[in-house]
Amino acid sequence: MKKIVLSLVVFASVLTACKSEKKDKVKAKEAVKVEVKAATLNNVDVATSILTWKGTKPGGAHDGTVALKSGGILIEDGKLTQGEFVVDMNTITNLDMKGSNGAGKIEGHLKNADFFDVTVYPTSKFVITNVVETEGKLDVTGNLQIKDVTKSITIPATISTENGVTVFKSEIFNVDRADFNVKYKSKSFFKELKDKFVDDIIEMSFEVKTKA
Repeated sequence: MKKIVLSLVVFASVLTACKSEKKDKVKAKEAVKVEVKAATLNNVDVATSILTWKGTKPGGAHDGTVALKSGGILIEDGKLTQGEFVVDMNTITNLDMKGSNGAGKIEGHLKNADFFDVTVYPTSKFVITNVVETEGKLDVTGNLQIKDVTKSITIPATISTENGVTVFKSEIFNVDRADFNVKYKSKSFFKELKDKFVDDIIEMSFEVKTKA
C-alpha cells in the first residue's frame, strides 16, 4: 500500500513539473491600424540589430538569428512612441549546428514553402502601436506580420540611450506559429503526428539599435 501511495505522489509531482514547464504564449489579437510608419525614419542600424529564435520538438531544440532589413524607432520627450522593424527572412541562420551540414539543412527547411515560405514572403514585420511604461519597463503592443497573417501582440521590453545610440531590447516572448499559418508538423493542424511533431511555440526576442 505504501508503494502505491508513493508511486501516486511521484506521478503527481511529475505532472506538476510538466505543467510548470509549459510555455505561455503571447495572445494574438486582431491587428491595429497604424497611421504613421516609423520605418521612414530609417534610423535602425541593421548591422547590429537582430531577432533571435528558438524552436523545440520532442528530444531536441534549435536556435538562431534573423537579421533586420530596415526599420525606425521614434523617441519623443524621452519616450518610445513608435517603431517598425522589418525582418529579412532570407537571413534565417541556425546557430546550434553552425559550421555543419545540419545547419544548412535547417536553414533551408525553415525557408521552404512548408514553413516560412520566404520566396513568397521574404520579410516579416513588427510595428509598434502602443507603449505602456510601468516602473521602467515597457509593455509594447504591436502588429506582428508573419507570412500573410498579421496579429497584434504585446511583449515586455526596455529601451535606453547612450552615446547617441538607442537600444530597444525585448525579453523573450513566445509566439504560436499556428496563429500565423505555419503548419509544418503542427499538432494544431495534424492530429496523427504522435511524437513526430514540432512545437507550435517559437521563442523570440528583439535587440534593435539605432545608428550612431
